[in-house]
Amino acid sequence: MGSRRTIRLLQAGDVAPDFRLPLLDGGEAALHELIAAGPVLLAFFKVTCPVCQLTFPFLERLHHAGLAVYGISQHGVRDTREFNREQGVTFPTMIDPEDGDYAASNAYGISSVPTLFLVEPNGAISRVIEGWQKREIEWLGAKAGASPFRRGDSVPDWKAG
Repeated sequence: MGSRRTIRLLQAGDVAPDFRLPLLDGGEAALHELIAAGPVLLAFFKVTCPVCQLTFPFLERLHHAGLAVYGISQHGVRDTREFNREQGVTFPTMIDPEDGDYAASNAYGISSVPTLFLVEPNGAISRVIEGWQKREIEWLGAKAGASPFRRGDSVPDWKAG
């Protein structure tokens, strides 16, 4: 019987591994370049994930409120572009390609999606959110200075990713 390496999800206080990934709309981006302008929320996702479909419209609202949000898709360009169109996502999205063995996802210890990391300009992770947690999305909204929820939004308190 072979041994299997256990991936550890990075936690608040850990240093965020740097990466360079292709952007959905062309070019590339590296984490150290993104955080140079301030805190960045990294949102790892799969297009087939129902909890990601729940989460991303609220992340879009936070993006419009001024929070720097970057999606990191574990799917190809075509499927990711369709997901963004369907969910109304306009924030930048990167591709963590399967042919690259999901290098960024593995470096962060992702085992479920969505998983969100708030990375500070010094490279430290200050918040980790797995799945849907309404309270955590409200916390991000307070950080962005805006409510992610609108009157009439019906959202659960928690959903596993």
